[in-house]
Amino acid sequence: MSSEITPDIAANLAATWQNIDVACASAGRDRPVLVAVSKRQPDDRIDAALAAGHRVFGENRVQEAQQRWSDRRDTIPDLTLHLIGPLQTNKVAEAVALFDVIEIVDRPKLARALAREMAGQDRRLPCYIQVNTGEEPQKSGIMPMEADDFITFCRDECGLMIEGLMCIPPQDEEPAMHFALLRTIAARNGLSGLSMGMSGDFEEAVGFGATSVRVGSAIFGARDV
Repeated sequence: MSSEITPDIAANLAATWQNIDVACASAGRDRPVLVAVSKRQPDDRIDAALAAGHRVFGENRVQEAQQRWSDRRDTIPDLTLHLIGPLQTNKVAEAVALFDVIEIVDRPKLARALAREMAGQDRRLPCYIQVNTGEEPQKSGIMPMEADDFITFCRDECGLMIEGLMCIPPQDEEPAMHFALLRTIAARNGLSGLSMGMSGDFEEAVGFGATSVRVGSAIFGARDV
C-alpha cells in the first residue's frame, strides 16, 4: 500500500460526471444523483472530494459514518448522507439521527423500527427498499416476488416515505437484467427512485433509468483494508 499513488479525487469526480453525462445524453435523460461511496476511505480522500465541491456520500456502517461525518456536518450544512449498507435494528436511532436517506429497508422488523424512530425524532427520511434481484441467500434485500407486498406494508402500515428501490446485482451476472427487473417493480408500484449502478456498471444503470448511482473506487481508488 505504501507504493500506491494517491488518486486525484477532483479529476476522478470530473471523469465520472463526464461518463454519466455521456450515458445521459445517449439515454435522453437527466443526470442522476452521484453518491460517492466513502466507506473505509482515508480522511484525506474524503476532504479532497469535499474540496472539489461534492456533497453526497454513501456509507455502509453507522459507527464509521458517525466518526467521519458528525463533526463535518457542523461546517458543511449542505451535506447529504445515504446509508447504503445493512442496518441492525439496534443502530436505528443513530442512523435516523445521522443520515438523510435510508437505502436499505429490507425486512418488516427494520421498517417498523425505522418508523418508530423517525416519529420519535421527528425526522421523516426518504427510504429505499433493497430488492435482492439475484435472490442470493447471502445478500440482504427483499425477494422480487415479495416486493409488491412489502412496498405496500412499508407505505401503508409503517407510514414510511418510500422514494424508490435499490439493488446490487450478482457479481457474476450481467447487471442489465437486474436493472430492468428493478425498474419494472418500481414502475408497477408508482415509484420513481432507482438506486442502482456502481463503479463498474453505473453507465449501464443510467441507461435503465437510475436516479442515483453509488460510485466508490472510480472516485476514491481502492479502499484501505
